Amino acid sequence: MKHRHLLLALAIGAGLVTLAACKKDEPATDSAATPAAPKGETADQFIARVNDEFKKMYPEMTAAQWLSSTYINDDSQLLAAKGNERYLTQLNSWIEQAKKFEGQQMSPETARAIQLLKLATAMPAPKDPAKLAELTQIATRMEGTYGAGTYCTGEGDAKKCRQLGELEDVLRSSRDYDAQLDAWQGWHTIAQPMRKDYTRFVELVNEGSKEMGFADTGEMWRSGYDMTPAEIAAETDRLWGQVKPLYEQLHCYTRTKLQATYGVEKGQVNGLLPAHLMGNMWQQDWGNLWDMLEPYKGAGSLDITGALEKQYQADYQAALAKAGPGPGTDKLFQAEREAQLQVAKQMTERAQDFYTSLGMPKLPESYWTKTQFIKPMDRDVVCHASAWDMNMSGDVRTKMCIKPNEEDFTTIYHELGHVYYYLAYNKLPPLFQTGAHDGFHEAIGDTMVLAMTPDYLKSIGMVGEQQQSNEALINAQMRMALAKVSFMPFGLMIDRWRWGVFDGSIKPADYNKAWWELKAKYQGVAPATARGEDFFDPGAKYHVPGNTPYTRYFLSHVLQFQFYKGLCDAAGYKGPLYNCSFYGNKAAGQKFWAMLEKGASQPWQATLKELTGGEKMDAGAVLEYFAPLQDWLKQQNEGQTCGWPAAAPVAAAAPAKP
Repeated sequence: MKHRHLLLALAIGAGLVTLAACKKDEPATDSAATPAAPKGETADQFIARVNDEFKKMYPEMTAAQWLSSTYINDDSQLLAAKGNERYLTQLNSWIEQAKKFEGQQMSPETARAIQLLKLATAMPAPKDPAKLAELTQIATRMEGTYGAGTYCTGEGDAKKCRQLGELEDVLRSSRDYDAQLDAWQGWHTIAQPMRKDYTRFVELVNEGSKEMGFADTGEMWRSGYDMTPAEIAAETDRLWGQVKPLYEQLHCYTRTKLQATYGVEKGQVNGLLPAHLMGNMWQQDWGNLWDMLEPYKGAGSLDITGALEKQYQADYQAALAKAGPGPGTDKLFQAEREAQLQVAKQMTERAQDFYTSLGMPKLPESYWTKTQFIKPMDRDVVCHASAWDMNMSGDVRTKMCIKPNEEDFTTIYHELGHVYYYLAYNKLPPLFQTGAHDGFHEAIGDTMVLAMTPDYLKSIGMVGEQQQSNEALINAQMRMALAKVSFMPFGLMIDRWRWGVFDGSIKPADYNKAWWELKAKYQGVAPATARGEDFFDPGAKYHVPGNTPYTRYFLSHVLQFQFYKGLCDAAGYKGPLYNCSFYGNKAAGQKFWAMLEKGASQPWQATLKELTGGEKMDAGAVLEYFAPLQDWLKQQNEGQTCGWPAAAPVAAAAPAKP
């Protein structure tokens, strides 16, 4: 998953963007709060009423969220904050009303729905109306700060301002050490003003969590997995232990190549990988380093970006021809915009084709008219890719700023995984309209990405004739590992940081220090220059100001390989796992759709068993898939000292400013 993405499957109704929040106390006095529960209402009747009320209020809430993400200004942020305030107040009321049913007889479905209701948001709000309003304002403001983040250099006419997309392009394409460092540091300046807001945010959500009976917000987040908070924490450690040896080999190989490219000193920081040289702002996907990490130059060429750029140029020429003869910058500009939109839609249609080939329905017409495909020219938007269910009844959308490159191409397949999950479970009661657990939601589209084998890519004209050779196999494996394996420790460390922030073991005065210590421990990466407490580097990653739990992404990187193996089995595939594509296989599609339709209506263990035959998350399929690459990496790394020191002293070198 490129991470990218992702997003909206926020606990209960995947579209509560970052805001939804759960609260447990008596409802705040708010005119929007619903009347008291009817006398004599049974638990089953209560849940039926909540489902009805929730579905009715949902479209207004998501519309405000959509506006605040696609038209960032004070007005849209006010509407989003107010919409969230109403929702949180209502949620508090429902949770308070649910208390009276504790210990009573009720159907298993109702008991599950009440449990999901208590976990219906990642942002539990205090019951105090003033604090609840403050929380929604802070949350909206932080997301707006991120979306409008801009790094400017120079003065007067020489002033140059760049947003995230342009700064990412530098990391993606430049191999100029100083230009990359400038782009990386530049983006991280946008988060500095968030520190005070984030510190207060933590106080407020912890208050909300405690009112609901949790020790802190981290414990509440860990309660959404049909197991105890301690069990899921231990489970993530166990899964990471399975894949860590493979990651260490990839890390070792990459460090050697960076040193060969940038020199022994610049290519590493105390044995760790320099943060700004990894081709990705957060070092979570190393695919942009293909030019230096490709094992065998040109073997089984997989230049998807090149193919997409060609498609864009063809679209551009067609748009120019349509505009007719004659010069004019307006005409050139219009042709450029038309071609950008056209290639974005073509990429999305290609991704849709994978899903429909399995027997799933086409996306509704409204998807194509309401989706944000490319970055608008006239306003700030949150470009971070996300998928939206606007009304629980089929108004589904994605929001991206698509560019013709491989990363965005696979991101679309990922986001449509969310969309097809929404469409599959839309017939369930609203409280069950979410993933079996949040890692499931993230894994659906990435299971499709795993099936984007070289043969599949050739069949859709993305790459040329594929030679069958060990060199081509290792290249294909490396391409996938740079997206999947490189991500896994990052998928763990963000919530390891937040769990510590929420439980108080990481103090506000040590936010940045702890961030870099965890990045060193899990990812083996470090900043090339001192990052003291005058910085707030966690805020430079969308999911922190956006308050999206992140363990889901780690779990999804395990689950997607399990799903993939299960679907390959369903398709009757025999052969090495990495060669399997179930594109076009209706039997696999039927099994997948059956899982999606279940939503959260039963414990995830049962849903997993129906697809894979097992009830336990397991990274065995990851290791089976990458077995050829792991053997190859061990050979390449022979004689090297692999691994890295667990501390990143450079992180604390700059003292905090008063």
